Amino acid sequence: MARNKIALIGAGNIGGTLAHLAGLKELGDIVLFDIVKGVSSGKALDLVQSSPVENFDTKMRGTSAYSAIKGADVVIVTAGIPRKPGMSRDDLIGTNTKVMQAVGEGIKKNCPNAFIICITNPLDAMVWALREASGLPKNKVVGMAGILDSARFRYFLADEMNVSIQDVTAFVLGGHGDTMVPLVRYSTVAGIPLPDLIKMGWITQKKLDEIVQRTRDGGAEIVKFLGNGSAYYAPASSAIQMAEAYLKDKKRVLPCAASLNGQYGVKGLYIGVPVVIGARGVERIVEIKLDAKEKRQFNKSVNAVKELIGVVKLMRQKKSKK
Repeated sequence: MARNKIALIGAGNIGGTLAHLAGLKELGDIVLFDIVKGVSSGKALDLVQSSPVENFDTKMRGTSAYSAIKGADVVIVTAGIPRKPGMSRDDLIGTNTKVMQAVGEGIKKNCPNAFIICITNPLDAMVWALREASGLPKNKVVGMAGILDSARFRYFLADEMNVSIQDVTAFVLGGHGDTMVPLVRYSTVAGIPLPDLIKMGWITQKKLDEIVQRTRDGGAEIVKFLGNGSAYYAPASSAIQMAEAYLKDKKRVLPCAASLNGQYGVKGLYIGVPVVIGARGVERIVEIKLDAKEKRQFNKSVNAVKELIGVVKLMRQKKSKK
């Protein structure tokens, strides 16, 4: 039986971590792509030489040629410039839109049947641009954001209440930015909703509000600490969870940036919502009931994403006229 093939576009910190995690899980053979010659080959060689120690059988190679990703089953895109202190995710839009165009064309030519996971920021706009450039079916192109944002939310909650992270469930709706919507009402510890835990004295409303805001600022907090670069361990782990759900047809319910066609009153945008990921890609979009406050917050997030995609559309139009 043929082994799965995973193409990783961008051999920076996230790309290298993705390759390591995919290797450890033996999800398939890995091609690490980067336009900077030598970087991807060096990282791939270093990583594959750890396989005898870490006991995994995975072939890895680096490349700077898009032809090497031909026939890939999964493509994870991290290419683009990262954030620096003081920058928002939205500040990256000009350069990274051009990168998504080139990557999308490379995917379209070499692996049009692949499942595509975009990590590049500003996420919701970049996954839209990548889908447009590649022309792939919308259910086969998704953005990694909600899993990461939800993981941060879960970690902060578990840490505050001194409970196992395994017993905390939470998810975040909306765009991957300052307007994301951590859903308190749908978040639980051992099945007990957060509003009930406030009544039980496990956490105060003030502390919960602080955690919600810290979740929104989660990426910026790490960028500030690092000084040069952005998060990569947790984003890579989140994308691997999505890839594994697709390759193993796990039917996982995961919050991802998906293309909506009327769900939540949104059409033609990529926005973070819970979806079912299996062998057909995004197999179902889960439409949960939102109360009035949640709807207002979600709509605010949608409008922010709409504005960013509008900027990308304008850039694409200008390029097509040249």
